[in-house]
Amino acid sequence: MSLPRRTAALAGVFYLLTHVTSVAAVVLYGPVVTDDAWLAGPDGGGPQLLGALLDIVLAVAVVGTALCLLPLLRTHAPLGGPAYLVLRGLEAAVILVGAASVAALVSLRDAGLADGGAGVALRELYSATFLVGAGLVVGVHTVVLAVVLWRLRAVPRWIPVLGVVGSALVTASNLTVMFGLADEVTTARSLAAIPIFLWEISLAITLIVRGLRLPAPTGAPEKAAVAAAA
Repeated sequence: MSLPRRTAALAGVFYLLTHVTSVAAVVLYGPVVTDDAWLAGPDGGGPQLLGALLDIVLAVAVVGTALCLLPLLRTHAPLGGPAYLVLRGLEAAVILVGAASVAALVSLRDAGLADGGAGVALRELYSATFLVGAGLVVGVHTVVLAVVLWRLRAVPRWIPVLGVVGSALVTASNLTVMFGLADEVTTARSLAAIPIFLWEISLAITLIVRGLRLPAPTGAPEKAAVAAAA
């Protein structure tokens, strides 16, 4: 297996890791967002701290996807590749802020102070980071990568189409929450997230199984056009 092929496969593994860690973290956070009584509850905050740890792993995996794709796309997409890395880095930074806010909230709760203004503020900060990171920033960098992959025909074309559709739906649903037009947890928002979930899963599987089908470098027509799938 060539280096580009291994790099693409590693990017796919990072994509799958982002899904495992993000879903697990949300489950572990649980009552932090949905239960007001949790702020003054007596039980320990172990699950929430584990969720914060998983969010740290998530942030690393998020950056890992872009770092792996950058050397594969840089020649063919000199703007799109670096732009995707920057946006993924921004997403990771927002995720880390959310993890830090939960860790601080658990500390306040252990001290019996979480049911005051500071605790509520930290909880709202976490909710805001989830809205901005997993909602708005993801929508932007998904379009960037989907357009690059579509233009290069690097993956089956239905995958970037799924990405663009998913990006539009996720961005719209999160904007409705930001402007107070919808609640944070609704069936419509859950359904709107399905296409972008399928985009990332299908892209991850494609990267692992076959890699990227990139054009041959300019000036090297004798080389195979499958630059990253050899």
